Amino acid sequence: QVQLVESGGGLVQAGGSLRLSCTTSLRTFSIYTMGWFRQAPGKERELVAFIGWSGGSTYYEDSVKGRFTISRDNAKNTVYLQMNSLKPEDTAVYYCAASYSGSRYKDDYDYWGQGTQVTVSS
Repeated sequence: QVQLVESGGGLVQAGGSLRLSCTTSLRTFSIYTMGWFRQAPGKERELVAFIGWSGGSTYYEDSVKGRFTISRDNAKNTVYLQMNSLKPEDTAVYYCAASYSGSRYKDDYDYWGQGTQVTVSS
């Protein structure tokens, strides 16, 4: 069974930083587009960022541009999300996901982690 496991979430005050990690059991990790999504209570799950299988292309939601950085280490089957200058509106459960087809659309992601809570206090 394919597993994706997120870590690194927690409670941080506004302006602080967190680094999320997602380790996968995908044997062909390098061919998957990897995305980070988030979901706040009462809201739909939304894309935060994704990184292409080669690592050569990235995408960020407008609200996190300049603050978040997505990266991957194919040798470790791991994707990261560095989050700086955190705001209370960033509070959500953050999910790691893998897509064989690769896109910005959540329906195109084949595997999902269980999520990690990020809470930003004002």
